[in-house]
Amino acid sequence: MQTVTEPTTDAAALRAAVTRCRIAAERHRALLTHLDDALGDGDHGENLVIGFRAAEMHIAELPAETRPGELLRAVGHRLVAAVGGASGPLYGTAFIEAGFVAGAAAVMDATTLAAMRTGATAGLARRGRCSVGDKTILDTLAPATAAFAAAIARGSGASVAAGEMLTAAAAGMRSTRPLVARRGLALRLGARSSGHLDPGAVSCFMLLRAIVGP
Repeated sequence: MQTVTEPTTDAAALRAAVTRCRIAAERHRALLTHLDDALGDGDHGENLVIGFRAAEMHIAELPAETRPGELLRAVGHRLVAAVGGASGPLYGTAFIEAGFVAGAAAVMDATTLAAMRTGATAGLARRGRCSVGDKTILDTLAPATAAFAAAIARGSGASVAAGEMLTAAAAGMRSTRPLVARRGLALRLGARSSGHLDPGAVSCFMLLRAIVGP
């Protein structure tokens, strides 16, 4: 089992995680564009780069003492405002909901992190009106969140839980290849959407891996 370090426990680590998300979006922009060419508008990679650049710049302007919950909500609102298409509102809602769960805490423990991920997942599903199996971001995020929460519930540390989360996220991402899309622009392709990885599911895995860190 992969063991990784979960960095998003305080505001400084959260700021670093947002920077890693921006770097990951830039690094994988071409891949995400290629995937989205097959199922959508071909702009998913570019939109994520724009969104996380805007979010990183925005939180850099906030005071150093800004609490994690406020930072997460700021990132979410900036993603909603800056990113075109469906991914901005979906990812933005996830960050906002995680921020609400974090509340005014200065440091999040493993149990709070699990609750934040659960809140983020529920918010994204509600905003996107999607379920697992619809060939969306949720196919990666939902099993990842469930794996993290289950590991924490049985007493594993956040780093072990994060490793299990990434394993589940990768499996969820791969599960989208044979699916026929039931949401988003890919819906118009019908059966032809099968055989392609969903670009949102791929970017979700990429972002989760960036948030967890090296």
